[in-house]
Amino acid sequence: MLNRSTRRKQALPGKMKAVMSKLAVATAGLMLALAVTPGRAQVSSAPANGLDAGYRSMYNLQFDQAHRAFGEWQSQHPDDPMGPVSEAAAFLFSECDRLHVLEMEFRADGKKAVKQDRIAPDLQAKKKFESLLEKTQTLAAARLTQDPMDAGALFARILMDSLHGDYLVLVENRDKDALRYLKQSRVLAESLLAANPTFYDAYLPIGVENYMTSLKSAAVRWFLRAGGAQTDKATGLQNLKIAAEKGRYLAPFARMFLAIAALRDHDGIHALELMESLAREFPDNRFYARQVALLRSQTGSGLMAATGGQ
Repeated sequence: MLNRSTRRKQALPGKMKAVMSKLAVATAGLMLALAVTPGRAQVSSAPANGLDAGYRSMYNLQFDQAHRAFGEWQSQHPDDPMGPVSEAAAFLFSECDRLHVLEMEFRADGKKAVKQDRIAPDLQAKKKFESLLEKTQTLAAARLTQDPMDAGALFARILMDSLHGDYLVLVENRDKDALRYLKQSRVLAESLLAANPTFYDAYLPIGVENYMTSLKSAAVRWFLRAGGAQTDKATGLQNLKIAAEKGRYLAPFARMFLAIAALRDHDGIHALELMESLAREFPDNRFYARQVALLRSQTGSGLMAATGGQ
């Protein structure tokens, strides 16, 4: 039974793992879009505010509610760059859902489902998205001029770069350019953490860059390191775990990255556990629910082996 379980885990569809790997790059900006309250150390018991409601609605794919929450925050905090960058995240996340970018639907036998024709991007959504990023840059620059280590402004810049790179991957398929934005996010995150080590969500971009670049070939890793990128898998996983365990808003997306890592290590059972926790926490997120169903179909015998067949 155990050997059969191992074979089933290793037989997870190669296409699914490849898509999950691409998802890790593609959703880097989306993960960072679930940002922290400006200037506040991250603790899970921190009181909720208007941004919290918007992010939770976005996790649950309730985009109208998310836009309302972020719009109200901007009207109440017009000088805060976290307002427009959050609104930009909502536009991009909604567009990703509409384009079915995150879909990975497979039949129970592990064969890929019929691929749907690609839907054209919404140019109006792109225009609004870019306008909000420009506004974020302007507001963040104003605050950083007064205080170069303003935590909220630095994090808004991290989100801005991440969302920009995210659009390049998801909509325009420009992966190399996206990696450049991941590097910029990581550098800013290191600066932020040097002054605010309990800003736990900022560990995510460090984990993302290290883990994703570690998946490249040795030659490509050498080239990336020469360009200033970080490519250490262990460092990546360590930072992702910190964000998953201690992050306030990014913990769910850090758990998704850890699920991706588990799949690549042929540990479908652990990946399933992580995705089940996300599906329970955000029951309206159809993507999470579909991945749980897919993983259950692929690891059913493994779960029986792990529980002694009970």
